[in-house]
Amino acid sequence: MKYTVKKILTLIITLFIVSLLAFLAFQVIPGDPTTKMLGTEATEEARAALRAELGLDGPVLVRYWNWLSAFLRGDMGVSYSYRMPVADMLADKLPVTFLLAVMSFLLTVVISIPLGIWAGSAKSRAADVAISALDQMVMSVPPFFIGILATWLFGTVLGLFSTGDFVSWQESWRGCLRYLILPAFSIAIPRIAMTVRMLRGSILSELERDYVRTARSRGAGRRVILSRHVLKNALMPVITFLAVSAAEIMTGSIIIERVFAIPGISQLLMTSISGRDFPVVQAIVVILAAWIVIINFAADLLYRVVDPRIRLK
Repeated sequence: MKYTVKKILTLIITLFIVSLLAFLAFQVIPGDPTTKMLGTEATEEARAALRAELGLDGPVLVRYWNWLSAFLRGDMGVSYSYRMPVADMLADKLPVTFLLAVMSFLLTVVISIPLGIWAGSAKSRAADVAISALDQMVMSVPPFFIGILATWLFGTVLGLFSTGDFVSWQESWRGCLRYLILPAFSIAIPRIAMTVRMLRGSILSELERDYVRTARSRGAGRRVILSRHVLKNALMPVITFLAVSAAEIMTGSIIIERVFAIPGISQLLMTSISGRDFPVVQAIVVILAAWIVIINFAADLLYRVVDPRIRLK
């Protein structure tokens, strides 16, 4: 219980620090958003009036507290460029990006764990060489290039996929998932290769330990040794890697959206950064940071399930 409470407190403090840094970062960037909105020929009185309207004329910490308290209530502010609530702007786009990231992560876990276990326990030298060569080849290709190749192969050559024919999740969940499966695979393939390689190496390392030789001397079979002893220890570094991968997958999702013309947050994020639309960028940064922190929190709880020593501590 103390372990879980400690992790929850750490999560809350981390999110608070991230939100503070995200807010302060956009306060120290040179330039005035009102200049972008009113133009360079606007009078100082007009700029001052707009700053007061947008709440930019108060002390920084007061403005941060007002922004944070409103954010926690679901009010993410108003876009400087579009003059509409940020929450409404993200309502349709964030679910698409999160769905793509979750699909990519699930594909990584569901495919890589069985393959990694098989690769680590396989006795065939030819299989080891083939897996190592394939891993090296796949890991060297970035996801966006895999996406371009997938679009060319399945779209241009085979005619099974058409970029731009995205189906909103509000219209059809099935159509949305069908469109996102290829982008999700494009993101997941390098992660699958890395996870398989790591899990394979971790299993092979554990198989050389003394407790494995002891289990063998007592007559335990290879399958029993793997399932009862080796896998729990071998999975620990893989869980850490998958937690890191979950954060990188979110970044990869934003990039791959541009390749497949997916209406997620990528285009909105780029235009908001170039247009100095700070409320939109702040909201996206905090939400992405929350995703990363929550994933690491879930990984910490999973450690407790996998490793009994953490429960004892």
